[in-house]
Amino acid sequence: MRVADIMSRDVVTVGPDDDVLVVRKLFNKHGFHHVLVVLQGQLVGVISDRDVLREASPFLDTLAERPQDLATLKKRVHQIMSRNLVVARGDDSVADAAATMLDRRVSCLPVVTAEGHVEGVVTSRDLLQALTRGRAT
Repeated sequence: MRVADIMSRDVVTVGPDDDVLVVRKLFNKHGFHHVLVVLQGQLVGVISDRDVLREASPFLDTLAERPQDLATLKKRVHQIMSRNLVVARGDDSVADAAATMLDRRVSCLPVVTAEGHVEGVVTSRDLLQALTRGRAT
């Protein structure tokens, strides 16, 4: 089985100059945990819900929230995104993708073309679903 067989193709992306509030809203709306950062059609970073949580004030959405707490969400995506990208290709095997994710300690792999254009994303959840489907057949 290949990565292209299990990856999500409907990928939500943001730009490096978008603010973190945009990303936070996307996470809340869609329920996923990673957003790919694209500039002029090229993958330049990944931002996770953990990246946002690490940067956000602990007082957000509480009775103790202050204006300066909201300001933490005005940071730009490029200020907190991961730049050391670990990627996969669509024709990579699922086993190789899983090994890469374990070795590099990441929970998603952007799937890109040789030119760096995003084709999709594969997550640890996608791998588990593929494993489950493989056992069921």
